[in-house]
Amino acid sequence: YQRRVRGSMSLYTIRFVLILDSDGHRILAKYYPQEGELSTEKERQAFENTLLKKTKLQNAEIIMLDKYIIVYKICADVIFYFGGSTEENELVLLTALSSYFEALSHLLRDQIDKRTLYENLDYVLLALDELVDGGILLEADPVEITQRTSLKSKDSDVPLAEQTLPEAWKTAKQQLIKAGRKILELSLIHI
Repeated sequence: YQRRVRGSMSLYTIRFVLILDSDGHRILAKYYPQEGELSTEKERQAFENTLLKKTKLQNAEIIMLDKYIIVYKICADVIFYFGGSTEENELVLLTALSSYFEALSHLLRDQIDKRTLYENLDYVLLALDELVDGGILLEADPVEITQRTSLKSKDSDVPLAEQTLPEAWKTAKQQLIKAGRKILELSLIHI
């Protein structure tokens, strides 16, 4: 765990990322706590319930709860939350939330709802991993996050995840043949 002296800057800006449905059920929960913060599942469940009650009927983008500053966005039947300590700059949290939301919007073709998030949980998790690592904001450009997350074939505009099995085999075969030819060419050049 990283210790922080009051008033000093830290790279560990994000303490948690949550996506809850409108009933308070988790779709995604990633915690990056400091020592003694939301360390048990019971504490996390209670915190999430309180957070949902405070934000469900409000139309704000930011709240303070316990010792956290939280930015959130409600979309259809899901709520996205990014939280940090009260000493953090809320603009950094808001930037992280906006970047993540925009990247998911691109990846999921502007269909952000509970069902779509569950069906594309791989993209949801990969995009978050491109954005945050251990509480450190790694990338704030949604286009970059989208590009790193989408598994597109170089020969096709159809993402690998959306190809049928025969199409995926054909793409893999073509890439192996190209790689084999390149290796053969390089070995002939060095002879």
